[in-house]
Amino acid sequence: MHDFAFKLIRWYEENKRDLPWRHTRDPYLIWLSEIILQQTRVSQGLPYYLRFVEALPTVRDFAAAQEQDILRLWQGLGYYSRARNMHLTAKFVVGELGGQFPSTYAALLKLKGIGPYTAAAIASFASDEEVAVVDGNVYRVLARLFGLSDDIGSPKGQKKFAELASDLLPKGQSQLRPSVYNQAIMEFGATHCKPSAPNCLACPFQTSCFAFAHKQQAGLPIKVKKVKTKQRQIQYVVFGHQGRLLMKPRGSGDIWQGLYDFPLVEGEAGTNVPPVLRAVLEIAQARPLQHLAVPSPVGDWPLRFVRGSGVYQHILTHQRLSATFLQVEIVDEHFVHSLAEQLGAAPYWPDEIVALPKPILIVKYLEDSFF
Repeated sequence: MHDFAFKLIRWYEENKRDLPWRHTRDPYLIWLSEIILQQTRVSQGLPYYLRFVEALPTVRDFAAAQEQDILRLWQGLGYYSRARNMHLTAKFVVGELGGQFPSTYAALLKLKGIGPYTAAAIASFASDEEVAVVDGNVYRVLARLFGLSDDIGSPKGQKKFAELASDLLPKGQSQLRPSVYNQAIMEFGATHCKPSAPNCLACPFQTSCFAFAHKQQAGLPIKVKKVKTKQRQIQYVVFGHQGRLLMKPRGSGDIWQGLYDFPLVEGEAGTNVPPVLRAVLEIAQARPLQHLAVPSPVGDWPLRFVRGSGVYQHILTHQRLSATFLQVEIVDEHFVHSLAEQLGAAPYWPDEIVALPKPILIVKYLEDSFF
């Protein structure tokens, strides 16, 4: 085990990427990087990390920020509950812990949005606490090297991997620090022992690797449980008047809570759909709006169809969204605020829209059609 850690750290010192969160012991900044990098590649998460550090350099700054500003900084990363949980955690740290971000595993586990992996990462990186990290990269490295066929999605499998990771972690050795070892094994999985096309020919563990010897690199680790994907069909109606667009914040209980999008109907229009929205969509269904040459009226409403869009696809971990956008012009200025009230929306100018936190799907449509 000592030989394993020594070889791993030697590989790390020669091959590690120069990343900003590796140059700090501040648990707040390490926490920031770890939450951003959940479900996110380093190349994608790095600009967000730098943006957050510039805007909110301390946990007190994070706690004092408005949720809308945090969501705007987070825009495009997905899994927006992470950002909301971070805000709650920052407020707790400031309000209950005197602004001192915890750096011990036990204390970190008590914070919202921090599980065993994140707590271990922060505790070991910030204070060299002897706790092993186990993320997707670590599962892959251990499964391949040691030939573990346990399901990493099962409690039994997770326990077995956690025990092995802890056994391999160097303890009580000043020359082999837990902070360096943990970063080394994650880096090795991320850049060398990759999910596909691992660099086996240049691997320091090639001669003792079970997967290489048995040609099972593609089959390890094993995860039995399959994610079920929900299909969702969304019809957006984009009401505009002289440069302003009606937008509304999404409520709780669904994706994109707190982000702004347009009035919509999902699937078949239910009984709770506002009459004007129902009328617009029912009239539109009989027309090939993508091919409209000139604007056309919307029944007796002070509205005109402008154009329809093609289908925008957006894929989430458990959901696949298909969205269309129908642009409608409000021709009576007095109707703008009445309509906004009916729809729970408000009119926004382009510069205001840019500043609002929005789902990336909405950003793409706005870029294609307005900005």
